[in-house]
Amino acid sequence: MAGPKEFLLVADSKLVSYRNVTTLIKARCDFVAPAPASTVDDAVYAALDLDAATVVDYTPARDENTPAQQRETYRVLEDTHVLSGPRKRDPQVEVRRILVHSTGNAKGQRWARDKRLAKAQEELDKLQRGVGGRYYNTAEKIAQRVGVIARTRRVTGCLYTEITTDDTGRPTLDWHFDQDVLQAEAAVDGWYALLTTLTPEQADAAEVLRRHKGQGTVERRYGDFKGPLAVTPVLVQDNKRVAALVTVICLALLVFCLIERQVRQALGGDQKMPGLYPGNQLVRPTGRMILYHLSGLRLRVGHATDPPTIVISRGVQLHLLDLLGLEPTHPRWPET
Repeated sequence: MAGPKEFLLVADSKLVSYRNVTTLIKARCDFVAPAPASTVDDAVYAALDLDAATVVDYTPARDENTPAQQRETYRVLEDTHVLSGPRKRDPQVEVRRILVHSTGNAKGQRWARDKRLAKAQEELDKLQRGVGGRYYNTAEKIAQRVGVIARTRRVTGCLYTEITTDDTGRPTLDWHFDQDVLQAEAAVDGWYALLTTLTPEQADAAEVLRRHKGQGTVERRYGDFKGPLAVTPVLVQDNKRVAALVTVICLALLVFCLIERQVRQALGGDQKMPGLYPGNQLVRPTGRMILYHLSGLRLRVGHATDPPTIVISRGVQLHLLDLLGLEPTHPRWPET
């Protein structure tokens, strides 16, 4: 436990800039972060062979009770990514790039695109029926409305329109979606890229993805930091006091996390228990819920012939105390 530990910085795409990456490399600090969408062209994803990608042994927590054939799956490929500096004399920096395909992401992107297309089609059909009427009697008004629909529904790249006039001089509108553009968009569904300075000896492509997926746990602890621990801004005028305050807060967060960890380990198996929420459903206990239920405990102070006891009003409190290895009949409080 006291040996050296490798530090890994897991961040979002805002971390990825030439200055940040070069600073991290100089400091020998390993990182994993998604590549910004603008830095990887869609043609790169479209050219990838999904069948050649390696399946990752990773199951999201939300799919643990889902049948295996319906679970979200991940596949990975690997190449390199080059970052260029803002100045011509800045040397280029090359880092590993892990290309990830998620069936869950692909499904979500297909659903979103189908929804956008359906909304756009509905509005364009309505416009087409109203062309030549009171509100859309000129080509300029029709084109303006088409532009609004295309921008709002984000179909500018695949929408083709033609505004003409019939024999009577009334304007007409013809439109269609370019299927080649839609197929090109579908080819990149589910793909995204991770950039990292971890070497293949430290972690293969699948392990890089698994380490990046640990970000959710860290983010949840930030939520605990701001929520149950109720950390609020404090004005201090000395850097030593800042460091001391951060240390105390981190110690409180550590104790908070250890309480949650001990309860879950004591449960074993799927680490779920009833009684924490209305409805008595099986859920994983969190530090917030554990302390919420234990906050209702009351201590009855004793005297020389009557030892102090803890008044337990609900069975879930006794269950949590048992999981924490605490004996409610022997509180560590003074007898008087």
